[in-house]
Amino acid sequence: MKKIILVLITMLMAFNNTTLMAQDKITQTAGRNILGEFAPKFAELNDDVLFGEAVWNDSTLSLHDHSMVTISILLGKGLIDSSFRSHLEMGKKHGITRKEISALLTQAAFYAGWPNAWAGFRVAKEVWSDNDTTTEKERFQQQMIFPIGEPNTAYARYFIGNSYLAPISKEQIPFNNVTFEPRCRNNWHIHHATKGGGQMLVGVAGRGWYQEEGKPAQEILPGTIIHIPAGVKHWHGAAADSWFAHLAFEIPGENASNEWLEPITDEEYDKLK
Repeated sequence: MKKIILVLITMLMAFNNTTLMAQDKITQTAGRNILGEFAPKFAELNDDVLFGEAVWNDSTLSLHDHSMVTISILLGKGLIDSSFRSHLEMGKKHGITRKEISALLTQAAFYAGWPNAWAGFRVAKEVWSDNDTTTEKERFQQQMIFPIGEPNTAYARYFIGNSYLAPISKEQIPFNNVTFEPRCRNNWHIHHATKGGGQMLVGVAGRGWYQEEGKPAQEILPGTIIHIPAGVKHWHGAAADSWFAHLAFEIPGENASNEWLEPITDEEYDKLK
């Protein structure tokens, strides 16, 4: 059973990495569409170099950070025009939140000029006119192949903060993707079984924590595998500054059951770094 699960995880993580690489590439055709006949070389440089592998698709920076840099430069040059709005809209799609764009424009005001910042804010306020919480959730969703799922209302009483549950498979090896908002964590609990049983976690996106009673907390990152034997008291959840998601595999066992215990207090949780 363990070998089957490990093979499945390896395949899923490989597929996840391939998918993210595909999502993290952009394609630009505006140069050829607008200037293809008039200035073919410029169109080529625009589409294949600037928005190609050399600059925008250079993975040294994320698309989010490419957008932050570009917006800053355009603001500094006073180019608050249609291209500025286009880059704001592109940046929003790449995960820039309303709080981030507000902080960027505020800092840039001292370097790019107060009038430029005012002009930038007028456009940004229109682009980010919707709820920013949704944007942050969507930004986290872009980091993983698995869905965030629905609010985890069935187990909400055993969690501090908001969590989400997405069933991934109900056949052969049932497992779920569990997503935690920042600071969200479940209570101490134990997976009981007279034979076999327990749980296995696989980090999918973001940063989280796992802790067994009497042991230091362990950081969970994408690809981290946590084996939890039956009878071990433990908890897991998100870091204070990050959304977090993991796959949860319930290991088959005889007379299996879950025992939910006391929550992790803020005092205990805030000691984690």
